[in-house]
Amino acid sequence: MKSEELRRLTASEPLTLEQEYVMQRSWQEDADKCTFIVLDAEKWQAQLGTSEESCMAGDVNLFLTDLGDPTLGEIEVMIAEPSCRGQGLGTEAVLMMMSYGVTKLGLTKFEAKIGQGNEPSIRMFRKLHFEQVAVSSVFQEVTLRLTMSEPERQWLLEQTSHVEEKPYRAGASEPC
Repeated sequence: MKSEELRRLTASEPLTLEQEYVMQRSWQEDADKCTFIVLDAEKWQAQLGTSEESCMAGDVNLFLTDLGDPTLGEIEVMIAEPSCRGQGLGTEAVLMMMSYGVTKLGLTKFEAKIGQGNEPSIRMFRKLHFEQVAVSSVFQEVTLRLTMSEPERQWLLEQTSHVEEKPYRAGASEPC
């Protein structure tokens, strides 16, 4: 998160390393957050013994913070590695997280809050059938929403039918 461009696109503030660690621990421990780490699969599969850390491209997050509506999840994605942008990793990660939300958590609605100047993310979410529902001039962001009708749910499950859930093995040096 040292990149000024990345902070602008994600509306993030600079954090110290200790603040980053605290935030990561809270994301791991809090029951209202789900995080998937996005790996560069080509890099991961190219060389046996490559560490996960060296293949990290970004992350996708799902926040379950609306106590009045447990079927709503706020979703966000960040492809931090510049060489991995524009290759569909963000789209694939969002689709997988939404599928997880629908099939494992019972979610039926998703919202994405995106900085007004982040045109690539806005285009991506619109491509995924999200519609703009609000604009905040104070926060300089747009809110996009997708309500999962049955046809939308079927479309999502078709888009992710190739995904296979596998257990994670800490310290694994090869894909699980």
